[in-house]
Amino acid sequence: MFTGIVEEVGTVVAIDVAPGADGGTGDARLTLRGPLVVSDAGHGDSIAVAGVCLTVAELAGDGTFVADVMPETLRRTALGDLGPGSRVNLERAVRADARLGGHVVQGHVDGVGTVRRRTPGPRWDEVEVALDPSLARYVAEKGSVAVSGVSLTVTAVGPDWFGVSLIPTTLAGTTLGDAAVGTRVNLEVDVLAKYVERLLATSGAGR
Repeated sequence: MFTGIVEEVGTVVAIDVAPGADGGTGDARLTLRGPLVVSDAGHGDSIAVAGVCLTVAELAGDGTFVADVMPETLRRTALGDLGPGSRVNLERAVRADARLGGHVVQGHVDGVGTVRRRTPGPRWDEVEVALDPSLARYVAEKGSVAVSGVSLTVTAVGPDWFGVSLIPTTLAGTTLGDAAVGTRVNLEVDVLAKYVERLLATSGAGR
């Protein structure tokens, strides 16, 4: 589990994509540099990369780690957009005795959104993100959403978009500071909303 509080902005060192059995895209191996998040990491640990929970497969001892990315993950997230030099938000799995500063984030991306509008403010930016209408129903004003692994409070909602405000700390300490209009971002809605929907649907079916 994660909190959406980014610990470090890392860099993609290499990405090796294997061809799929049907001629399409297969799996990939990502090599990422993140000295802070690997400082106490071990083989098999979980690290959120741009909001996607990945497993540490190799540690080189030089501040880098390798993670395997399955075809399903490449299809459902924006990790396929990455290349050498790309910057990514990194967060280690939260410890049980740590403060939950953001919200409950699983690292299970629900969909990919697109930055559709960005309005700079005196010290912050107002950003609107377009998303599939089927996913928009889980996003509520003043609720929480994870955008590329960053826990944010929703400031406005529409049928196929939502708005967030990026404070100076977020602008300086995450990749969202550089996310221009058209940038694809990984989205994870609040898991509580999905459980509530499931419980209500099950309850209604049993009547």
